[in-house]
Amino acid sequence: MERVRNRWTLFTAKALILLIVPIVVESALNMSLGFFDGIMVSHIKGTSGDAPLTAVNYVDQISNLIIQLFSAFGVGGAVITSQYIGAKNIDDANKSAKQLIILMFLFSLVIMGLSLIFNHQIINLFFGELDEITLNFAYQYFYVTALSYPLLSIFYACAALLRAQRKSLNTMTSAFFSFILNIGLNALFIYVFELGVIGAALGTLIARIFPPVFLTYLLSKKGNLISVKIFEKPKIDLQMTKKIAKLAIPGGIENTFFQLGKILVLSFISLKCYNLIINGQAVNVHSSANSVAMSINTLGCIVGNGINTSMLTVIGQAVGTGILAQVKHYMKKMLAISYIGNALSIAVFWSLSPLLMKLYGVSKEALEIGRGCLNLCFAFQLFTYPMSFGACSMLKANSDVKYVMVVSIISMLLMRVGLCFILTTDLLPIQIGAYGLWWGMIADWILRGILFGVRLLSGKWQKASGLIKEETE
Repeated sequence: MERVRNRWTLFTAKALILLIVPIVVESALNMSLGFFDGIMVSHIKGTSGDAPLTAVNYVDQISNLIIQLFSAFGVGGAVITSQYIGAKNIDDANKSAKQLIILMFLFSLVIMGLSLIFNHQIINLFFGELDEITLNFAYQYFYVTALSYPLLSIFYACAALLRAQRKSLNTMTSAFFSFILNIGLNALFIYVFELGVIGAALGTLIARIFPPVFLTYLLSKKGNLISVKIFEKPKIDLQMTKKIAKLAIPGGIENTFFQLGKILVLSFISLKCYNLIINGQAVNVHSSANSVAMSINTLGCIVGNGINTSMLTVIGQAVGTGILAQVKHYMKKMLAISYIGNALSIAVFWSLSPLLMKLYGVSKEALEIGRGCLNLCFAFQLFTYPMSFGACSMLKANSDVKYVMVVSIISMLLMRVGLCFILTTDLLPIQIGAYGLWWGMIADWILRGILFGVRLLSGKWQKASGLIKEETE
């Protein structure tokens, strides 16, 4: 028994801590930023508070769609790079790193251009049911934040490549300074200069400049296992591009459908039937309630999200060694860590949620509904998150991206969109608004977790990666 326990030393306990903790802290900084942004914009002078918060939250859902695309390419590049590192093939690891940065930057320029040109059309497509005031806030916020997409693409590429080298402390440092800068600039532009929603967008845009610049500099150092020259003439390596695309495209499709589903269900509770007249103004309390619940729920995902990200490096490098038993060992270990970390994170933020909700400047009616949605969500998320999203990351690290894509799309269409549509619109005698949205999401988590769990138990994921060899004694 002792022989088996000492056999797998690819990641010691200390190495796992040094990898996971900075990623969790980085996740906490990135994910809590939306929480603080929401609080700040909900107190913009001259408004009821609900319109700016709803506008920023809804535009953030569109931005998250773009970020999910960047993340998918980052995951594809990180998995390939981690596998090359595990196999000690450093030349190809460097090639994949260079191609990842080039591809993501070019892609981001196209996305930015489309977002600027079709600003109103995109907002109206998803959120046309919103009132005119909220729509105008959304247009303004989207114009400014779209300018940051190329910055985000470089950040996600560099961050993924540094994590693949176990340099997660560097990405945490960049996230820390960006977080402080964003909060400070938001306070300056919103409260001092009174720029409103545009001020919040400017703060976000400027704060996003530092991380990609800092990480690109770190990645260019010669002492790195993977080093990318900043001023080297970019060259497209078609063979390496195909390898990255083979993992990135299914992940991009999955993430796109997943985020589109999240955006679409928001429109289900934007209906005028959920409006209340508060202080002589029509307010959609269910949209506001969902915005508050979503912001706080995001905090509860911090630890789980960080652990899921670290799985790509840990399991990816294990796959690169070509030893099946080692891959299984770290998959079990990371899943156990995910369950423990997720439970602790939710316990903390669930207990703090009554206090956190008081920080928002929205109506009492919205807070009451939001509190109910949050309690419902946390109760199920406590058990469903690791299998729904942790197992998903493990399969991706094994290059089993096509199965993940199919399951995610089917589950999203059936549960997150289909069931949510039935529960939130007028198909039922009783309209439950935001509660229906969260029930649909919970059903999605449960179905995903079941299907991913079955895949892991079946062992079929082993065929997805060509680097896994038959185990020999």
